[in-house]
Amino acid sequence: MYSNLLKQLGIELSPELLELAFTHRSFAYETGISTTNERLEFLGDSVLGLIVTEELYVKYPDLDESRLSPLRSGIVNMRALADIARTLELGKYIRLGKGEEVTNGRDKNSLLADALEALIGAIYLECGFEKSTTVVRQLIKETLDSAMSKGAGLDGKTALQELLAAQGKGSPEYQVSETGPDHDKSFTAVALVAGAAIAEGSGKSKREAEQSAARTALEILSLLEP
Repeated sequence: MYSNLLKQLGIELSPELLELAFTHRSFAYETGISTTNERLEFLGDSVLGLIVTEELYVKYPDLDESRLSPLRSGIVNMRALADIARTLELGKYIRLGKGEEVTNGRDKNSLLADALEALIGAIYLECGFEKSTTVVRQLIKETLDSAMSKGAGLDGKTALQELLAAQGKGSPEYQVSETGPDHDKSFTAVALVAGAAIAEGSGKSKREAEQSAARTALEILSLLEP
């Protein structure tokens, strides 16, 4: 069942650990099993963060923390991780409860991002940090290149503020909404310019969502400049 995925990643993992990595809590609740992918997700999130941080630190020695931090956020935010998960077709492996299944859970950004983090946690447990680093570097390569080309190495909110000031359009505003339980919230931010919605961003914190929305708005408005 997992042979194509493992071939893509260039690794071997036990079917039992992979099954755990793809077990969403909705499936566990409906079937009465006691284990979910949440512990692996917790581990994978930390492993991913360290690998990405080290990669940025080494690859961009001239960038200071104020630019490295938003660049990291441009790579490990929910939407970016979900897009990587889609390239691996992780959605088809996730074990979901019926409620999530009928609401298109297999293509939800939050579930896909969580599944990818859980997978990285599983890789770390069975293959170690060195192999995990090799796999993660390959997975994030296109996302990193794209983030740099779109200016994700800049503080999006500051850059958008400066662009609007130069255009005489005042200051941007942000409308933020949140979904999910307290321990697993997802945030969506809409960037408004002169009261008009320009772009939307998502993340696992209010700041991350606002930065994502600001960077997208910046990209859109930059294209409209004469």
